[in-house]
Amino acid sequence: MRTSTAGWGSGLIGVIIFSGSLPATRVAVSDFSPLFLTSARAVIAALLGAALLFVLRQPRPAAGHLLSLALVALGVVVGFPLLTALALQHISAAQSIVFVGLLPLATAIFGVLRGGERPRPAFWLFSGIGSAMVAGYAATSGIAVSLTGDLLMIAAIVVCGLGYAEGAKLSRILGGWQVISWALILSLPPMAAIALATLPQTWQGIAGLSWIGLAYVSVFSMLLGFVFWYRGLAVGGIAGVGQLQLLQPFFGLLLAAGLLGERVSGMMFVTTLAVVLCVAGARRYAR
Repeated sequence: MRTSTAGWGSGLIGVIIFSGSLPATRVAVSDFSPLFLTSARAVIAALLGAALLFVLRQPRPAAGHLLSLALVALGVVVGFPLLTALALQHISAAQSIVFVGLLPLATAIFGVLRGGERPRPAFWLFSGIGSAMVAGYAATSGIAVSLTGDLLMIAAIVVCGLGYAEGAKLSRILGGWQVISWALILSLPPMAAIALATLPQTWQGIAGLSWIGLAYVSVFSMLLGFVFWYRGLAVGGIAGVGQLQLLQPFFGLLLAAGLLGERVSGMMFVTTLAVVLCVAGARRYAR
């Protein structure tokens, strides 16, 4: 029981950290191109991760782990950041955050396919209801539709769910922060090349908030959040702890409203309470 509680607590911290990712990305893409933002955040986080691995003298992963690390890199280092950055050129941060409500289902499905988990039928019921509530909130909030932005966000959710499940499975062997650090290092050469090729033509006129957004997604979203998130998934279960992501849209919407001035419906609080109940139900039947 203590292990499960620790896993859910660690996962919740990760979700809170990730909740600031889309608002920070929304701010940063006002001055940085999506390609530069995606590659720069990966390079900065990779250098920090490499320093941690060196200082703490962590052993290199075995050759058999390279494919899993590549999938992690594809999903959470390259795919999700790039696709969301592109999407945020067409939709608001509030709209993009709503799509995160689909991430628990994607994570749970890949947890079954890649992690070998077998949640009970009642789990899928609570997970489906929770996701439907998030989608219903979006439908009643008057959020505009952009086909390009919506398709990019759906693709981002799919690759992110794969990266989460694959990383959680590998975290049971290597450790959570080690997995994201090695995945970042694996992606460093191409990300560094892209960052150099997409450098802004001039650094003048870049707003301070854009720099803060870049710093947040580099240090917190790309590295520190995964320290807690992968530990939570590995200890508490991929499918179960993954349901905490149902709360991420509402944490993120609060940030989008407070920091970006984006409109948030008062119905959010009622929906949040209902989602919390679904998360609690999913936790009970996750294993």
